[in-house]
Amino acid sequence: MARISKNELIRLQKKYHTDARIGQEFGITRQAVHQLRKKYTIESRTAGNPDRNKEMVAMRTAGKSVEAIAKKFKLSIPQTYRILKETGPKKPVKKAAKKVVKKAAKRPVKKTAKKAMKKVAKKAAVKKSTVNKAPAKKKVVKKTAAKKKGKKK
Repeated sequence: MARISKNELIRLQKKYHTDARIGQEFGITRQAVHQLRKKYTIESRTAGNPDRNKEMVAMRTAGKSVEAIAKKFKLSIPQTYRILKETGPKKPVKKAAKKVVKKAAKRPVKKTAKKAMKKVAKKAAVKKSTVNKAPAKKKVVKKTAAKKKGKKK
């Protein structure tokens, strides 16, 4: 492992921002830099930035591209997507879906399941006949002795 002091690692972290970049400068792996940070109990630069994350979500909801957000905060695009996914607003549930769930809770189970299957089939453009019936079993045709000999009925 490289001989980097705690103070030097803190300075390098401010200058290069990522473990991978620090590792490149010293010819060691990103994992080795990570182990040094853990040994010296130094948090990563991006750990625990709730204010930054909220600002990123606000920018995204305002219509900014993920690439522009990543560039502003000096993050990779996948990292930016992950942060937006983890801290972003949850998708709102449609009112119609809420009504269906409430009605389904009041009905008996059998009717509810059948209607739910029909709705799913309708959205997936599947024929109703295939939804109402169980999957058809293949019929096994037994060959008679007469057919084996080549005789026809």
